[in-house]
Amino acid sequence: MEAETPSRRARARSEAKTPLTPSLVAAMANVAINAPARPPSPIKRTTCASIALSDALQRQAGAGVIRKGGVESRLDVVTRDYVPQLKRSRSTPASARRDRFITNRDSDNDVAATLEQMHLNPKSASPAHTARLVAATGVPLNRRILAYHEQPPAPPSDSHSVLAQHREFARPLYAQRGAAIPNSIGATKSRKIPTQPERVLDAPGLVDDFYLNLLAWSSANSVAVALEASTYIWKADTGAVTQLADAPEGTYVSSVDFSNDGAFLGVGLGSGDVELWDVESAQKLRTMSGHQGQVATLSWHQHILTSGCGDGSIWHHDVRIPRHKVMELLGHTGEVCGLKWRSDGELLASGGNDNVVNIWDGRLGNVARGNTKWTKRNHTAAVKAIAWCPWQPSLLASGGGTNDATINIWNTTTGARLHSLKTPSQITSLLWAPAKKEILSTHGFPTNAVMVHAYPSMERVAEIRDAHDARVLFSCLSPNGDVVCTGAGDENLKFWRIWDSGEEKARKKKVVSDVGGGRINSTKEGILSIR
Repeated sequence: MEAETPSRRARARSEAKTPLTPSLVAAMANVAINAPARPPSPIKRTTCASIALSDALQRQAGAGVIRKGGVESRLDVVTRDYVPQLKRSRSTPASARRDRFITNRDSDNDVAATLEQMHLNPKSASPAHTARLVAATGVPLNRRILAYHEQPPAPPSDSHSVLAQHREFARPLYAQRGAAIPNSIGATKSRKIPTQPERVLDAPGLVDDFYLNLLAWSSANSVAVALEASTYIWKADTGAVTQLADAPEGTYVSSVDFSNDGAFLGVGLGSGDVELWDVESAQKLRTMSGHQGQVATLSWHQHILTSGCGDGSIWHHDVRIPRHKVMELLGHTGEVCGLKWRSDGELLASGGNDNVVNIWDGRLGNVARGNTKWTKRNHTAAVKAIAWCPWQPSLLASGGGTNDATINIWNTTTGARLHSLKTPSQITSLLWAPAKKEILSTHGFPTNAVMVHAYPSMERVAEIRDAHDARVLFSCLSPNGDVVCTGAGDENLKFWRIWDSGEEKARKKKVVSDVGGGRINSTKEGILSIR
């Protein structure tokens, strides 16, 4: 027989039932059990087995008051669900809705309430206080303080058409003048020059030769013109004409040029000689020989008279010493027909029949031959027209003959060509305006014109077409810088007022007699007489 374990004995004893006697029941009824009261549930029950729920009871429960049998009891009703507060770590922000500026933002209702308080006419405001504010500020109620007085214009239906219209209105501000002037006898609207000369002088015997330079105007207001073998001086102040010199028999005058002070006149001859004349006394001072061809061009700087020869050589003559030739410049293979000193004497420009422009160092040293600083071969015809700019010394203008008909502007400091302008005919001479950014050019066939170009645009701002009946070969500028004298193969000298001298209006309105007076000269041949 198997032995009983202790657990079995205990279970056997617990299974034994104690009978409930009447005395035991009475004793248990008298025992009071003090148990803790259970707190009411926070969740409102919706059903109950003993109490029927009605609409009135639900309304009472929602209000927190229940009336039953005349007894009123108040209940603590929770209107919001319980949200447990989670314990956050140090790395978790306090609230996702908070920011660095507004730290107490809990819900969107607060923002809505704030906006309601900012309303211009809050309902809670006193009507009397609002009326006083309106009267004090003068601003009508419910009207913005900053507002347009008028409604903004409505956007155009077609913005592209409006933009095109604006561009059309602004087009004249950016339009460029046309290169060609339709009216051959006038000038453009922005530049008016007389189309008729102020004076015309007869010059019989004026040689029609492109390569010669037969006209000069001195600083003493005298005009020198070579007529075949004779040289004449016309004084613009008085209109008096004097015959200065006659060339030796068998030769002719090929070039003339005044010294810087106007006291002396250099005369180049077809034989290669260069003569020096005193203008006031009409006496020849000396003859400087040595060239092997005609001297087609002359240019002065102080006491140095430079001559260009038909054999391509250029000589510097010092008129103060017996041995006049102080330097020879060799850089042309054709006849030298253009020659100009710069006003400061540092550079000399030359042009030749070999289509070359040379710019020489003008400083005289102990060497017998000079060297070119720049050599330009851009022209395709003979270069006779040479002019230095008076208000920007580094600028040099050059013009080519019939096959070229081009004006080139050079920077003599860098050697660069700055501008180039093609013209309709050969260029015979160039003149810069002293007080205006313009340059004048004279032309041969077929236009025989005088043109004025703006700088640096190089646009043609004025033109006198058919200024002469033959090609305009020579030109010179008055000392005042306003009148240009032109000579042509039609044996006439014409004076044109191209620029204003900058003086008072009274001086501008003087009659034609101010240019050379009104005196008619008494020469029998009628040379340089008023027409």
